[in-house]
Amino acid sequence: MQASRAELVVDARHGTGESPVWQAGEQALYWVDIPGRTLNRWTAAEGHRQWATPQMPACIAAVAGRPGQWLAGMEDGVHTLTLGTDDQAQLTALAPGQHARPGMRFNDGRCDRQGRFWAGTMLMDMGAAARVGVLYRLDGATLQPMLDDLITPNGLAFSPDGRTMYLSDSHPEVQAIWAFDYDPDTGTPSNRRLFVDMKPLPGRPDGAAIDIDGGYWICGNDAGLVHRFTPEGRLDRSLEVPVKKPAMCAFGGPALDTLFVTSIRPAGDLSDQPLAGGVFALRPGTQGLPEPAWQP
Repeated sequence: MQASRAELVVDARHGTGESPVWQAGEQALYWVDIPGRTLNRWTAAEGHRQWATPQMPACIAAVAGRPGQWLAGMEDGVHTLTLGTDDQAQLTALAPGQHARPGMRFNDGRCDRQGRFWAGTMLMDMGAAARVGVLYRLDGATLQPMLDDLITPNGLAFSPDGRTMYLSDSHPEVQAIWAFDYDPDTGTPSNRRLFVDMKPLPGRPDGAAIDIDGGYWICGNDAGLVHRFTPEGRLDRSLEVPVKKPAMCAFGGPALDTLFVTSIRPAGDLSDQPLAGGVFALRPGTQGLPEPAWQP
């Protein structure tokens, strides 16, 4: 397959479209709009639907064995969201957050290959550049802090064999991607090392996905690009999207060979990017892996 030009899937105009997750059983893409407080669903047959959420959702994972239920990192902690026939998602608190100061929320998150949920927190005032963000692992109904000193944790991903964990910090002062050795039996990362320094490259590192060959795909926020890095950390291709702020990508489609990309709609003049906040699809020339569900 040749890499294709980006196609608009949903003209969503979301403030911050994040956490796309493909559900193969439904052939559906789910994602959130953080400031819009919605969980969204799209299928080729039925189009776009959304559910309002009581708090800002930032990252989601399907709940294994519970159709219509999602795990979500939100403002004050991790909750389950139940999607009904109306346009409201029902929220049930699961694990309270441990924020260092007011004005924080959860940000990027996902499950490892074994179904453990991981999510990071950040201060919403990014201009403060406060290193109060923490990466947590959900253990039962408790959030276990695993890594701190983060400003804007992002780019969380796990290699196909589950033995490498990736994490970025997308704040302009950091713009780094790290790799860790990961013990799939205990869910413990170690041997943190710099995987990619994004400062010399176009775009800040945002949300990520992994392909079947272990390639790490990450959105280049502010640059309108999605980059692929080899498992050795070498940039081997960059694909364009027609907006400046792609936020996160996810593989989906019947053969998992479509790369869906959510995006951010900033304030101000958008005459040069009228589709900002939309969801796009690329054919990157490779395939992804099924996204693991949370195992309660």
